[in-house]
Amino acid sequence: MRILVTGGAGFIGSHFARTTAPHLAGERITVLDRLTYAADPANLDGVACDLVEGDICDAGLLGKLVPGHDLVVNFAAESHVDRSIDGAAEFVRTNVLGVQTLMRACLDAGVPKVVHVSTDEVYGSIESGSWREDAPLRPRSPYAAAKAGGDLIALADATTHGLPVVITRCGNTYGPRQYPEKIIPLFVTNLLTGRRLPLYGDGGNVREWIHVDDHCRAIRLVAERGVPGEVYHVAGSTRLTNMELTGRLLDVMGAGWDMVERVADRKGHDRRYSLDGAKLRALGYRPRVGFDEGLAETVRWYTDNPSWWKDKTPTA
Repeated sequence: MRILVTGGAGFIGSHFARTTAPHLAGERITVLDRLTYAADPANLDGVACDLVEGDICDAGLLGKLVPGHDLVVNFAAESHVDRSIDGAAEFVRTNVLGVQTLMRACLDAGVPKVVHVSTDEVYGSIESGSWREDAPLRPRSPYAAAKAGGDLIALADATTHGLPVVITRCGNTYGPRQYPEKIIPLFVTNLLTGRRLPLYGDGGNVREWIHVDDHCRAIRLVAERGVPGEVYHVAGSTRLTNMELTGRLLDVMGAGWDMVERVADRKGHDRRYSLDGAKLRALGYRPRVGFDEGLAETVRWYTDNPSWWKDKTPTA
């Protein structure tokens, strides 16, 4: 089986490549990545893959690269909400136009299966209960709106052209090699360098958390068993307020609340996310990594690998 992983030098994409490559008898994964700030070729060290530097918006490149692959998994995205608030253009370019360009290339090449990796943020905020896959999309940030646009492009190609694409939507993913702008690696690296933790607002925003290994297992399962044209939720194993998450991190790292600095809340900050994961569970999926175990392992990785993240952390 030949697999093309777009955005495969980033956090989740590189983990997918690393954990999938050993199962491919005699085949190598091809990774396409633009190698922007949040990607790192070092994330693929030791992985049996071929790295191609390029952009999913480049139709000419995709026309040469996509044909011959049995599976395309799209992780390529601009993903940091705060950056999208500061400027949305790059998010629309990659997350909408890039998806359209990639889906067209997959159609032209007759790729047998495409998995497009998305996010729970496309639904907006939910006061209680959990979203099912048919819930209306009500994105509230430029990032989420751009991801919703890409999702709809992919689903339209499935309906109109019969593109065999499946969409996964997941909660907050954590683990080693995540760029330290997201809350867990930011807070961990701040504590390791003696800096305080900037906690938004009242800390009451609720997120679901899933370890990157569980997320990637879910994607492989959907690639194998998912029905084309369908959406599957990868529900988190743990749901925490940001205040509760901060407390867990402080405990793991032996720090006190004096290291926390309350800062003004993010614009349009969604209050609560929650996914109903029954549809994926029906395919046999269960998360395996407990949150406390995964968090401790993640903290150890950043503690043991300062050379990976020290030039990536903010200086102020």
